Amino acid sequence: MSVLGAVLRPLFDVTPSDLPAVALGSDAAAERLSRVVFTVTECCETTLLNRREAVLLRKLDAYPRELRGFAYEGAGVALAALDHLAPWRQRTRRFVAGPAGRYVFAVYLGAGMGLARLGRDPEPFRRRLRDPVFDWAVLDGYGFHEGFFAHRRHVQERATPRYLSGYGLSAFDHGLGRSIWFATGADVKRVVATIEAFPAPRRGDLWAGIGLACGYTGGVDEPTVRALRARAEGHRDRLAEGVVVAARARHQVGNTAEHNEIACRVVCGIDSRAAADIAAEALADLPTDDIEPAYEIWRRRLRRRFA
Repeated sequence: MSVLGAVLRPLFDVTPSDLPAVALGSDAAAERLSRVVFTVTECCETTLLNRREAVLLRKLDAYPRELRGFAYEGAGVALAALDHLAPWRQRTRRFVAGPAGRYVFAVYLGAGMGLARLGRDPEPFRRRLRDPVFDWAVLDGYGFHEGFFAHRRHVQERATPRYLSGYGLSAFDHGLGRSIWFATGADVKRVVATIEAFPAPRRGDLWAGIGLACGYTGGVDEPTVRALRARAEGHRDRLAEGVVVAARARHQVGNTAEHNEIACRVVCGIDSRAAADIAAEALADLPTDDIEPAYEIWRRRLRRRFA
């Protein structure tokens, strides 16, 4: 058992009282979303308490394939917390450079959640990852945590972290959009009302987060996805952007899901395999000059396909 992990473990406990009230309902969406939250939490705890990588991987891979991305996300939560306290170990970088390479997006999303839980600025950690494209997912994970566990401040009051600026705020809002999907129980009317309360310049990024949550996490049926697309109005390209990112994340590790297939067909007009291929093609020849984040260029290419 990791001594440092045992010390951190109480900070990452999540109980039903920590969840927005809608996530405690008995309907299928609430049940699905709650299961995802607790899978992430369980795997964070598992990672904190298991020092041996081989043992950890066996436990993560024991989860059903469709949930395995959330298991690796939970690992990312714990690894980032451990790295914050012992940065010379660089556990997160080693994990994605090795056995978790295919789950890099999920691990980085989790890392952002771990840093938010500790109340730390995620930017120094993101830069230390030295990932040319996907390190911005750390800010997405950070935004999800703040929107879900500090819902009043960041969603109802629409506050932003004081230490984020520039593209970091856009990536933060991607995660905030995902948190809205969870906190509203994936209720389309509530999703739309919540987003429309934000200033207009922030809504596109929020819709991109909704698309990722709808496509990757799911929790709703096809008529609900159709209603979501209809209500997205001027932001359907951003909704599609998120759905395509979800398709790539699932196909990259071979854990496809029916709800992702539905989201791709309804929102993008193509199947999930075609959506994943579009996402992979858009990664080609990304600039590395850092004038504009390669991650944003990639995502812009995706939404232009569905403008």
